[in-house]
Amino acid sequence: MSPLVTLEISDGVAVVSYNRPEKHNAFNDALDDEFFAVLRSLHKSDDVRAMVWRGEGKSFSSGRDTTELGVRPEGVSDMDYIERGHKRTKLLWTAPFPIVVALKGWVLGGSFERALLCDIRVASDDARMALPEVQHGVIPDSGGTARLFQIAGHGIAADMALTGRVMSAVEALHHGIVSRVCAADELDDIALEIARTIASRSPQAVKMARQVLSSLATPEVERSMHEEWLAQTAVMGERKKT
Repeated sequence: MSPLVTLEISDGVAVVSYNRPEKHNAFNDALDDEFFAVLRSLHKSDDVRAMVWRGEGKSFSSGRDTTELGVRPEGVSDMDYIERGHKRTKLLWTAPFPIVVALKGWVLGGSFERALLCDIRVASDDARMALPEVQHGVIPDSGGTARLFQIAGHGIAADMALTGRVMSAVEALHHGIVSRVCAADELDDIALEIARTIASRSPQAVKMARQVLSSLATPEVERSMHEEWLAQTAVMGERKKT
């Protein structure tokens, strides 16, 4: 079987790719396990100075595989499952290198949230972003709404989280959610160029600049994730009663 996540490292840049294109890179537990195993291994690497996160096929990721929504390993409660997910998600901002995310096609739910927690987002002009959790009777629970609030303000965060509406790449650029929009066939090259530029800079300067940015943004995200952990557990409990 092909790996669900692939890794290539060259000239100080790691390229991590979701490899489930037939499902628009929707993540299930197996894909998540592979992705965070790769991310943990990169945390320990002295050779990586920047990372590109991308998806094979037409989409970056359509979010959680809805066929596994609410599915838990035997003996694992909703609260424990969400807490485990949060510990993994924090690896995105504790990575010792910046992460550039290449967004295209569908960018939904937890995958959109995780992308929001990374350093730089570049989108192809066909990218469509949404937080559709409310349509499935749950809430966003990966910290992304806090970062969306920080970037675009209460009105945009509320609109997306409460309605599940789809946002275009052009609108995302207008609100600062992505920093660049390009043609689909240029996306990977531009994301890689950004990562290579970062990798060519002073490692200490990059580390310190990123730390300053993190000190501004991360505390609010962590507080929000704690509230999401409690709220999602309550929502899932009520959902099971209906």
